[in-house]
Amino acid sequence: MASPRLLRSCLLATLSATLVAAAPVSPAQAERAPETAAAVTFSDTFDGPAGSGVDAAKWQLETGDNVSNHERQYYTPGTDNAKLDGRGNLVIEARRENPGNYQCWYGTCEYTSARLNTSGKFTATYGHVEARMKIPRGQGIWPAFWMLGQDIGEVGWPDSGEIDVMENVGFEPSTVHGTIHGPGYSGSGGIGAAYTLPNGEAFADAFHTFAVDWAPDRITWSVDGNVYQTRTPADLGGKAWVFDKPFFLILNLAVGGYWPGDPDGSTTFPQQLVVDEVKVTTSDG
Repeated sequence: MASPRLLRSCLLATLSATLVAAAPVSPAQAERAPETAAAVTFSDTFDGPAGSGVDAAKWQLETGDNVSNHERQYYTPGTDNAKLDGRGNLVIEARRENPGNYQCWYGTCEYTSARLNTSGKFTATYGHVEARMKIPRGQGIWPAFWMLGQDIGEVGWPDSGEIDVMENVGFEPSTVHGTIHGPGYSGSGGIGAAYTLPNGEAFADAFHTFAVDWAPDRITWSVDGNVYQTRTPADLGGKAWVFDKPFFLILNLAVGGYWPGDPDGSTTFPQQLVVDEVKVTTSDG
């Protein structure tokens, strides 16, 4: 279990708006990710009875609000907003409610949701990191699958580094973003790109697999096996590459914030991030 200091640091670490360094890439433009022999180092298929919590040997839940992004939700403990559905999925649910009378940076919280991480339980240094998920939809809805350097409690953010495998902001239903953040390229200065589905398709309509292939001095992003960007130290303009050390995994569903904006009259609740599987593999070769 991570220290309270680490959990607070993680909770206040920005998921941040992304200034993309490349135009959105469509599947027609993307190449296929290479197939490699691999050994599984982490896997969760979220099997278990409906209503049960996540495997405590693999995940912990963070609690609290997030003033740094001006998000509107309070992340709750237990199974209030994160539980198994009995069909092999984890459901993270954002609701417009506050039965616990939680207090947020702006006053009494208007929304609840959940955020999970593997800090102190699992870290990876390199490998293929993926999650198969169906994301929610709506103005102000902000799902993410991402990683933070395990040393965040010692060095702080952004020196810890952040790898955003997938972020979506609700006003872009057909587009997801992949980004890295580090010293001198954090927040809105993060370095990344976007991937857009063809023909106006929405990510919320089906499950998709979001992944990075991470190696020394190289991170490559893909959606459903389609590569859409690669980043190396050459992209940083001389700034420090901080991605050659252990990182832990994070899944969360935020509501509101600087990047997505707040929910409006068009936003319906509850909204669900449905996670079928999270898996990390490392090459045998």
